[in-house]
Amino acid sequence: MSLSGEATIILRMRVVTGRVEGGKIVVEGEPLEEGSTVTVLAPEANEAFELGEKEEAALLRAIEEADRGDVVTAEAFFRNLPPRG
Repeated sequence: MSLSGEATIILRMRVVTGRVEGGKIVVEGEPLEEGSTVTVLAPEANEAFELGEKEEAALLRAIEEADRGDVVTAEAFFRNLPPRG
């Protein structure tokens, strides 16, 4: 429960990598649970993802925070989004 007395939903997510084989995504490592909902981010052909030194350092710090469990709940994330429109 949250401090306001409302139920809090905490979504746990995994980041996995894989490749497409025969039109299907094959995940490396431990398989996902049957029926899992996934979001796929795929790079465009021959397009690089580049970061400067500051951006790379910020990304590595964020990954370390996540590894420590220092994360924001989905509820808090959506609550803090700016209004649409």
